[in-house]
Order: sequence, then structure tokens, then C-alpha cells
Amino acid sequence: MTINSNFILKSYEGIKELARHRLAVYWLALISFLESSIFPLPVDLMVIPMVQSDRSKWLKIAMITSIFSVLGGIAGYFLGLWFFDILAKPILDTLGKSNYIEQFSSNIETYGAVAVFGAGLTPFPYKVMTIMSGSLKVNFGVFVIASTVSRFLRFFIVAYIVRLFGYQAEEFIKKYFTKLTLLLFFIIIAIWIIIRVLIQ
Repeated sequence: MTINSNFILKSYEGIKELARHRLAVYWLALISFLESSIFPLPVDLMVIPMVQSDRSKWLKIAMITSIFSVLGGIAGYFLGLWFFDILAKPILDTLGKSNYIEQFSSNIETYGAVAVFGAGLTPFPYKVMTIMSGSLKVNFGVFVIASTVSRFLRFFIVAYIVRLFGYQAEEFIKKYFTKLTLLLFFIIIAIWIIIRVLIQ
């Protein structure tokens, strides 16, 4: 069973409403945490309108989102580690993300920490990465470091783009964000490889 389109649409509108709520910061923290393992929609849906409404708070919004996303990711890791078959896998099936399981498993076996970092930065579903990292027993320290760096990069980039472009940012992100994060990912990996070669 997967979540139907009506639920997704209602959730989408609900998230945008929460961004205008007087307690929006607290809702942002909660959604950032839940999105890392069980919530179907990206927290960017709150980040964008919140920064648009007050661009001076972009750093605060990015920081809150990043911190609680990583904390939620840690919860997702242990969900996968301890309850994959009975709870985590059914959650991914319900969210329609089960097709990513094999892909991420293969990436982990081939690339290790790089796969974790890439999934945290790029549009690959972060919840799949957190749960599968636990299920595959990825080194916890590596997971936390890769998640922290990638999620902070991702949300600071999103918030800064909105700070720069305001109400035109959403269109810019739709067109270019995937390409931008992939480019950044490959640049970082290239630098990492060069450094490793130089110090050997």
C-alpha cells in the first residue's frame, strides 16, 4: 500500500500553511525531524516560504532545519538498525520509496561514506538513506558526519538561494537545484580524491 495523491496534495498544502503559523519555527523543527524517516514530503516546502517572509532570518531557519534533520536522520538510522523488517521497510513501502532500497544498498557497498554524503546532499530521498544505513550497519560515526555535512550544505544552499531571489527562488530551485547539488557533490568528491592522492 502506498500513500495516495490526495493525501500528498493535502499534506503539501498543510505544510505551506504551517510555514505561516505563529509557531512556524517549532513546526519547522518537527517536520525537519520527521521528514528524515517517516514524513513523505520535503521540509523545503516550509523553508522556502519562511525565508521568503523574512529574508533576514535565513541563517536561523537553515540552522534549525539542518540540526533537526540530522537528529531525525539518527532516529531513522536506529529505526533501520533495530526495526527494519517489522517497521522501517513497511514505512518505505507506504511512502512509495521501496524502489530506492536496492539502489542505495548497491551504492553503499560500492562507495561507502560517499553514498551517504551524496544521498544527504542531493534530491535522493534522505529517509531511504537514514533507514538503510541503519539496516546495513553503516559505521555510525561515518553516518553522522556525512549526514551533518550534507544536510547543513543542502539547507544553507536552499535558504541562501531564497534570500537572494525572494519570491522567484522557487522557480530557480525547481529548474537548477538538482544540477547545482550534483555539481557541488562531484566537486567535493574530486577535491577529496585529490587530497587523498596527495597525502599518500
